[in-house]
Amino acid sequence: MSNPVVLVTGAAGGVGRALVKRFIQGGWQVFTTDLSTEGLARLQSEHPACGIFAGDIRRPSTCTAVVAAALASFGRLDALVNAAGVWREGPVESFSEEDFDLVLDVNLKATFFMCSAAIPPLKASAGAIVNISSDAGRQGNRNAAAYCASKGGVTLLTKTLALDLAPCGVRCNAVSPGDIETPMLKFQAEHYGQGDPEGYYRELLAKYPQGDRACFIQPEEVAELAYFLCQPGARSITGADMAIDRGVSAGN
Repeated sequence: MSNPVVLVTGAAGGVGRALVKRFIQGGWQVFTTDLSTEGLARLQSEHPACGIFAGDIRRPSTCTAVVAAALASFGRLDALVNAAGVWREGPVESFSEEDFDLVLDVNLKATFFMCSAAIPPLKASAGAIVNISSDAGRQGNRNAAAYCASKGGVTLLTKTLALDLAPCGVRCNAVSPGDIETPMLKFQAEHYGQGDPEGYYRELLAKYPQGDRACFIQPEEVAELAYFLCQPGARSITGADMAIDRGVSAGN
């Protein structure tokens, strides 16, 4: 029980699953949460030692309950990685309030209140927070105003928390990936590709500086960076927004 403990949100998703695997490989104890009970069940079947909590972290009361369950299971909390996220796109003039609320609530509100709930035990352990933001939190993406607003909020929330929590020894950093090869990316292509998912993928890859050599980021790459930021060797890194986007944001 002396091994460090990480809490991962959105754990049943592509990045979340990679995070769970990486932290377990590193000897950490892992507590997970996601809205999908089926996804968490599959995750626990692969990693039986994981703690799981199915719930809607758009509700602050759920965030509090998740952290309480993690502490009840493992007795401590050393890191929080907020990986829960959703994508909706479309022009602002026809974007629905329902989709706007979903994107802001999952991507920003849930991140805010998960941090809020986790801060007291993280102060006790001088732990770390890693928020998965996006290259869309650094520069605008066409037809993605709500998503960009949510991830821009995540990035600045991270920087503010880094300043607020530094005197307590708690570090807070953002990881900002480009397009990751996950079920969410598949959802984007199938729902917004106008019947041509491959064309949607080609349009996304066209923005990368590698040209014909461009390919999507792998979840394991994101997990590796997040894992590093939670290690004692990264103790001087806080308030950072670290790109992992194959250079797509380098010129912005």
